[in-house]
Amino acid sequence: MTAPDKIPTKAALIAGFATIYLVWGSTYLGIKIAVETLPPFLMAGARFLVAGGLIAGWIAFTRGFHTTRRQWFDNAIVGGLLLLGGNGLVSWAEQKIPSGIATLIISLGPLFIVLLDWAVHAISGHQNQGTKPSPATFLGVGLGFIGLLVLVGPQLGEGTTDLDPWRLGGIVLACFSWSAGSLYTRYARNSADPFTASAMQMLAGSLWLFLVSLLIGEPAHFHFADVSARSWGAWVYLIIAGSLIGFTTFVWLMKHCSPARVATYAYVNPIVAVFLGWWLAHEPIGPRLFVAAAIIIAGVAIITTTKNKIPVDSLAPPSETKSP
Repeated sequence: MTAPDKIPTKAALIAGFATIYLVWGSTYLGIKIAVETLPPFLMAGARFLVAGGLIAGWIAFTRGFHTTRRQWFDNAIVGGLLLLGGNGLVSWAEQKIPSGIATLIISLGPLFIVLLDWAVHAISGHQNQGTKPSPATFLGVGLGFIGLLVLVGPQLGEGTTDLDPWRLGGIVLACFSWSAGSLYTRYARNSADPFTASAMQMLAGSLWLFLVSLLIGEPAHFHFADVSARSWGAWVYLIIAGSLIGFTTFVWLMKHCSPARVATYAYVNPIVAVFLGWWLAHEPIGPRLFVAAAIIIAGVAIITTTKNKIPVDSLAPPSETKSP
């Protein structure tokens, strides 16, 4: 008979929420600084190889790293969608796009999940009232895309060079890939526990990232001497804070709090990211960005609080991997 879990103190819970708010809100700025002098796909591949190796090593040491071939197959697909398609494209895009804007676009992920889930069930012929979005959900989706248009529409329409259209497209594609990976995780068979699954996703995802890095020639142009201390520091921060501390705290909070409370980071992270980008990276902010942020966050809030809301485990940002 196992002893019951110790109920965490209020201070511990506050510290836990502060951690995921600040850590996951800061990862996009971390990526922005890391790719100043590190190749994006090579940087991400090395990051998740180290993080995944550390998690796998800890699991093997404490209880044994027991996996099946099917679990590796499923998590290799998820790792490709989340870490190559999601994190890799975000890292590439942030070479030219402010981290705050990248975060706001990525926060539209729940909208893509709702639409993809509905489309998959409709195509498969298994559509029912449980998968069809409610009117409130459609309102949330509409608000999200209106917010996106407010955020980037005027600059693209004016033909300004402040925002690279290709990099913006990369972030939208990253959001789509992350959403597809989240849905695949939900329906995958033989799922492993959160830590084991994340270790497999990180290790498999790092191989996908290294492959793309090799194909586009990043290693041939990479020299250690060209990497700044800022970029190295950001890379280490992403491993320790983003992939290890942030994820561990997320799993702990999911164990001790309601999903609705944990899901609040989906609204707080974009605000933290925009503020940190302005404060530490001198990224420009203005009235349009605040209006767009308010509209996008309102849309996400509606989607995640309606009757047929998406599971909180689908809300983890694509700068991290998740499988609770």
